[in-house]
Amino acid sequence: MTLVDYFKVDPAKLKLEITESLMVENVDDIIAKMTMLKTRGINFSMDDFGTGYSSLSYLKRLPLYQLKIDQSFVRDVLTDPTMRPSPKSSYPGAEHEPGGDRRGVETEAQRAFLEQSGCHSFQGYLFSRQSRQ
Repeated sequence: MTLVDYFKVDPAKLKLEITESLMVENVDDIIAKMTMLKTRGINFSMDDFGTGYSSLSYLKRLPLYQLKIDQSFVRDVLTDPTMRPSPKSSYPGAEHEPGGDRRGVETEAQRAFLEQSGCHSFQGYLFSRQSRQ
C-alpha cells in the first residue's frame, strides 16, 4: 500500500515541485522515477527554471505539468527581445500550463506582455510584497 492509497489522496491533486539543480546528477534515473509517478497521476512542477543548469535536451524529456520561469527572465522581458517568451518554445513538453509560471513580475506592463505571450499564471511584487525574494 502506498501513502497515496493509505491517505486516500487523489494523485491528480498532487503536484510535486522539483528544482532545476536536482537535474545536475543522475538525470536518466530522475526522469525514470518521475515518469513512473506520472503514470500514477502525480504532477510535477519545476521551480526556478533558468538559474544556471538549463538544458532543453533533458527538459523536453521531463513529465512536467508546470514550469516556473526564474525572475531573471522576466526582469528584461520588455526591453530585451532575446528574453521574450513563446508559449511553444518556453517549454516544449508542458501539457497543462503552456506558458509556464512567470516569477518576478513587478509591473503591469510585464504581466500584460507575458499574458499576451501565453502565460497564464504569475508571481511577483506586482501581486504581493511578500512574493519578492
